[in-house]
Amino acid sequence: MSVKVPEEKYKKTRSYRFRQWLDGTKDPYLDTVEMKPQEVFQEDEVVVEKRKEEKKEMLRRVYDVEHNAKIRVFRRVYRIVSVLFCISLVFVLLTAVSHMPQFGNADNPVNNEVSERYIESGLQETGAVNIVTGMILDYRAFDTLGESHVLFIATCTVLILLRSDKKKGKDSIADMEANDRIYEPKNDIILQTVARILVPPILIFGIYIILGGHLGPGGGFSGGAVIGAGLILYLNAFGFAKTERFFTAKMYKWMSFGALACYALAKSYSFYTGANHIESVIPLGTPGAILSSGLILLLNICVGIVVAGTMYTFYVMFRKGGY
Repeated sequence: MSVKVPEEKYKKTRSYRFRQWLDGTKDPYLDTVEMKPQEVFQEDEVVVEKRKEEKKEMLRRVYDVEHNAKIRVFRRVYRIVSVLFCISLVFVLLTAVSHMPQFGNADNPVNNEVSERYIESGLQETGAVNIVTGMILDYRAFDTLGESHVLFIATCTVLILLRSDKKKGKDSIADMEANDRIYEPKNDIILQTVARILVPPILIFGIYIILGGHLGPGGGFSGGAVIGAGLILYLNAFGFAKTERFFTAKMYKWMSFGALACYALAKSYSFYTGANHIESVIPLGTPGAILSSGLILLLNICVGIVVAGTMYTFYVMFRKGGY
């Protein structure tokens, strides 16, 4: 049988303080934690004016915009070409729209036999239970190959534009490493604990999505995105020093090159046998089994590798300028 506690004694208990914290009536950490207000940065007006004058002087000496005949001609030609290009683009788009079939016409592409073929014969011809995966990685695998190369080329472009210059010396690289996490909590125990718990399931779930893409919803694109998110979470929690122990720029380049080369070779074989009516030696397997659907499982793995590496590399380059 419980005994009623006096109110004065109850207010001194932890349960009462916890109840106040839940109700929002009192914060136990308020006015007990040392806090330093951030000072608003205000730059001296004299320094600002001086920097503007130096910039104008630099532009005047280096470019001489006002008296440079080449720049004036370029600006005029640029405006004329821009207007002509816009007019040409509008004309091309209007011409294309005028040649489109009328809405509801029986000969429209939406009413042809392609979609019917995907639905009725997709399982028999591709071996994939997931019709979408069979369409993307079998019927339209050439398009997916182009999309994977677009991701790789985009990553190469970002590497060229945002890569930090490593020829400046080790000191500058060390300074960049030291200043990398100024605006983040360094060695955050909560973030690192959560990352230790969540990163392994995230990576395993991404692998599951890739390997089961021909059996249900998923595939290389979605599974690669999940794995890329797991790598980014690990990087934010533990930094570049620990992440680069198992994932470096060199590894990404070789993984992407190997995945794209494997995809291209596999589908080249598939295109050749299909176009020349040569029977493929790669069996489709039993629909619903993990080892089925011919080359689709291998192609999903290749696409997943490219997508995961591309996501992680984009994040690293925009944040740091290199691995």
